Amino acid sequence: MSFQSLFARAVRDPAATLPPPWAALPAHPAFAVYRNTVACACIDALEANFPAVARLVGREWFRSAAALYARAHPPRTAWLHAYGDEDFGVFVQSLPSAAPLPWLADVASLDGAFRASEGAEGAAALPADGLGAMPPERLAAQRLAPHPTARWAWFEAHPAASIWRRNHPATAGSAPAEWDWQAEGLLLTRPQLKVQCTRVSRSACLLLDGCAQGLPLGAAAERVLSLRAQANDLPAALATLLAAGAFRSPQPGDPT
Repeated sequence: MSFQSLFARAVRDPAATLPPPWAALPAHPAFAVYRNTVACACIDALEANFPAVARLVGREWFRSAAALYARAHPPRTAWLHAYGDEDFGVFVQSLPSAAPLPWLADVASLDGAFRASEGAEGAAALPADGLGAMPPERLAAQRLAPHPTARWAWFEAHPAASIWRRNHPATAGSAPAEWDWQAEGLLLTRPQLKVQCTRVSRSACLLLDGCAQGLPLGAAAERVLSLRAQANDLPAALATLLAAGAFRSPQPGDPT
């Protein structure tokens, strides 16, 4: 194991040791200061990356959980903007004290989706009337690429989207104070400079899934119907997606 790996392990774990001639290094007061600085940086990054989760569970609980996570899952890069996106939600959901909050991992995933949408490369969106004059046969063959800022998810077991919107600092002011406890979907887009939230149906999420896989619109719609035999809301779902700027405007060289 390299010195860098041994050093990193000693930073994460106070019980870890270093071989000679560095064996005494972890006992040095400056090393303890460095270890604490690294731990605080990781915890602060997680608190910034998952604000809705932090608000839901409280700062003390969150920072304790973040410290456990940072020790078990140290960052692999100095860039901490995406730290925790891979599995922080699953980690906190696995903690026994999180059992009363079974939607916590879903809320964490939306914290990550918001940051991803906010930081994604901008592009022109297909306008809401961009498909209006297209003949049906051409419309079915059209391949619509999801907009680079689009992030979407369907939550079957909990109204995780409403819970998240009520607790994220960027959306709390516009979120409803009450909601039905039912399955729901959420689409995040950034048509201008600000991420916007749109409630979407399961059909809309499935349609976006198909388009993201490169399916023509007709095939994506057939896929939705195969998964939802009674999906009679497809026209409304497509209209909602277009109005929200969920698709990128076609570019030269796009597959047809």
